[in-house]
Amino acid sequence: MNTAEYERMYHLEDSYWWYVGRHCLVESILRSRFGAPSPLADPERTILDVGCGTGAMSVRLTKWGRLVSADYSPLALQFSQRRGVPNLVRADAMKLPLASARFDVLIAMDMLEHLPDDITALAEFYRVLKPGGLLIATVPAYPHLWSEHDVAAMHFRRYLRPELLHRVNSAGFRVEKLSHTMTTLYPIVALQRRLSARRPHDSQNPRTSIPIFPAPINFGLKKLLSVENSVAQRVNLPFGVTLLTVAKKPS
Repeated sequence: MNTAEYERMYHLEDSYWWYVGRHCLVESILRSRFGAPSPLADPERTILDVGCGTGAMSVRLTKWGRLVSADYSPLALQFSQRRGVPNLVRADAMKLPLASARFDVLIAMDMLEHLPDDITALAEFYRVLKPGGLLIATVPAYPHLWSEHDVAAMHFRRYLRPELLHRVNSAGFRVEKLSHTMTTLYPIVALQRRLSARRPHDSQNPRTSIPIFPAPINFGLKKLLSVENSVAQRVNLPFGVTLLTVAKKPS
């Protein structure tokens, strides 16, 4: 992504409903697996945040264990550093410069779609996780939702559920959860993306679709996603804008 897009993300990640909902989803999964985080992070639990972007998720993850945050973009790492994220590493997710069997948890939020070879990246995730290690990953769903947003975000693909399941299984993981999320908002997002695809846009300077709402609406959307996240903990949702997978490396 370009500098302007990273700047937008940096200023919105802590408050914008889409980002906050995604971060809370990951934390709810960690809470269900490990209990509530203690005031002092568990020094024995090691966490890798791959594709950390501007670092808002990484800041949250520091409560859960010893964290390493990685991104290929020097710009992203600069923004993460500005946010105070520790232990930053410039890394290609398809060839991680990290020891095998080092991490207990690996977070990959909306980053596999940015890679030309996501299968190799999943093999690398498997390699650096300890036996019994946990992968939590999200990706954008449905190729029919492809729009200017995906171009601006430099995506290679959007995923169908069977495709993601096949890729994660092929890397050696045991999938424990595979669910759509952002389900309640799917009709609105789908309509917006289809209308956007029909409008002319500047192919030289595409923009991500991040509409800014008044504070009460933003607050309401965060609450809506909080309820949806609770449901997604118990059941696999059948459709939605995003796909979530939780998978384990066999012990």
